[in-house]
Amino acid sequence: MAAWDLTVTVEDLGPDAPPLQISVASDLHIGGVILKLVEQTNLKKDWSDHALWWEQKQQWLLRTGWTLDKCGVHADARLVFTPQHKPLRLGLPNGATLKMRACFSSSAFRTVMGICRVLSKKHLLLPMMKNKDSSEELYDLTDVPLTAGSVQALYNGMPAHFADSPKTEAVYKMLSVSLPSSAPEAIAKLYRPASVVDKTHIHTRWLDSSRSLMQQGIQENDKLWLRFKYYTFHDMDPKYDAVRLTQLYEQARWAILLEDIDCTEEEMMLFGALQYHIGKLSLSQDMVSSCQGMDDLESALKSLEVKMVGDSNSTDMLESMTAPELNDYLKIFRPKRLTLKGYKQYWCKFQDTSISYYKSKEDRYGEPIQQLNLKGCEVAPDVNVAGQKFCIKLLIPAPEGMNEIYLRCENEKQYSQWMAACKLASKGLTLLDISYQSEVKNIQTFLSMQRSNSAAPAAQTDDSINTHSLVSPRYQKKYKPKQLTPRILEAYQNVAQLSLTSAILKFLQIWQALPDFGISYFMVRFKGSRKDEVLGIANNRLIRIDLGIGDVVKTWRYNNMRQWNVNWDIRQVAIEFDGNINIAFSCVNADCKVVHEYIGGYIFMSTRSRQQSDTLNEELFHKLTGGHEAL
Repeated sequence: MAAWDLTVTVEDLGPDAPPLQISVASDLHIGGVILKLVEQTNLKKDWSDHALWWEQKQQWLLRTGWTLDKCGVHADARLVFTPQHKPLRLGLPNGATLKMRACFSSSAFRTVMGICRVLSKKHLLLPMMKNKDSSEELYDLTDVPLTAGSVQALYNGMPAHFADSPKTEAVYKMLSVSLPSSAPEAIAKLYRPASVVDKTHIHTRWLDSSRSLMQQGIQENDKLWLRFKYYTFHDMDPKYDAVRLTQLYEQARWAILLEDIDCTEEEMMLFGALQYHIGKLSLSQDMVSSCQGMDDLESALKSLEVKMVGDSNSTDMLESMTAPELNDYLKIFRPKRLTLKGYKQYWCKFQDTSISYYKSKEDRYGEPIQQLNLKGCEVAPDVNVAGQKFCIKLLIPAPEGMNEIYLRCENEKQYSQWMAACKLASKGLTLLDISYQSEVKNIQTFLSMQRSNSAAPAAQTDDSINTHSLVSPRYQKKYKPKQLTPRILEAYQNVAQLSLTSAILKFLQIWQALPDFGISYFMVRFKGSRKDEVLGIANNRLIRIDLGIGDVVKTWRYNNMRQWNVNWDIRQVAIEFDGNINIAFSCVNADCKVVHEYIGGYIFMSTRSRQQSDTLNEELFHKLTGGHEAL
């Protein structure tokens, strides 16, 4: 075949060096091109990490056995001979910036797996682009090799590769121990989403997991955010997962401080107290040496797991048994426009996944006034412990949208039982489910932490406590430090006995109990609609939100989903649910691939079990999230 000249830029020759011209034929394979390049450079070095990057097509030529003709490379191609692994700056959830080598040629999914194997045992982090740069202190890990295996050897309580030098040990301490709280002025300067529309812009910046960093325009030494993307957390072992647990805590803490997720005033004081406690303990010990209370850790970690439910074997086994019931007087309020009517007392019966209510206890054997089916509903607490207000807000699916109903309980015990039952029923589970009692106990523990502890000695003032750095700007404006300090120290009395690990786990459990936990927002337009709306994607459901009033219009659960697909030509996502319910929408400010990857990612997470959690089925992940472009 006729020979022709191919132009290749060799990065190792320097930015000012002219491209090399090599004589090739179309039947020459990529490996032969690389061999000719190496011979022509006259540089004696290890070239094993180098590969060819095709600029015009934005793709790597990694199949060294393929010929130029098969790859479609002709004389007009501009190729770059460059290392596959390059330095990358990663902004961590705790605000620190890490510099380490990352693979720019494999899929972002595999690149993140490699990064997270170095940082921690697990690899459920995904990078996200950050727009503006800043000059933070860099923690350099570029000398640490990317490990191939997933099982890490420990040395002095840390992965062995961190024990190589005092510098890497300092990096591990930064990763595994909570950093001191930032000054209130620094918090005030950070970006805070002012509305749900602002939150939709944040989630448009996730990288595509099926494409490489270079294909997505990421260059050497660029900065990315490294964040937990999917709010489904499988088993955590503090022995190996100190980094993962600490960074998850930091992500939760900053979500609350920057008002990315809403919480009540009492919850904020408790979050502040836990931050104060964790900060104090972090100064004196690290996660690995925090062994106090380890007996209860396994149950705490199990309750920390968030997974899609609805396929519980225990429910199938016990179907034939008579399900337990809750029977009691509750006050019910159904808000309607232009109404001033308050709560009215009814006799309520909770059975299976429904609440039936009657005028009085004597009428319970007749027809109920109404039966509320809670499967697929939204459940949110409306509680003020100090004011003895224990309400449950329900948004129940109806053909025309969501019906809003409030249940008011008399005391903490009644609230804990009914709230736990409502939460399970929303997922299609009954009171027979094994998790009911633990859910009741968790709610009671949470309420007791918010209760003022009159039996404890009076909270002493602590001049070192920087209360404004422990609460969000909303409460910084509302209260002066001298008003916040006694309230946070009072809440601190209820958590002061917790170990460092237990305190972090308790913080995460309370974070997970917030109504808006784990929802990622996207601006979409539903088929047949003329206005933009917001789609919330959670670990177990999709939520349709009206932009005008900010209310939930409809929810759809994944366990009712039959299939979903994407029309890549018109960039439209279509989903079919049980009951012949079909929805379709296009994304307004994000690529529909991002939304497709979110839904497929959560379905993928539901296929994983505790036993399999160390291994990831990459092929299945790409099948569920990639679409035809990934293949």
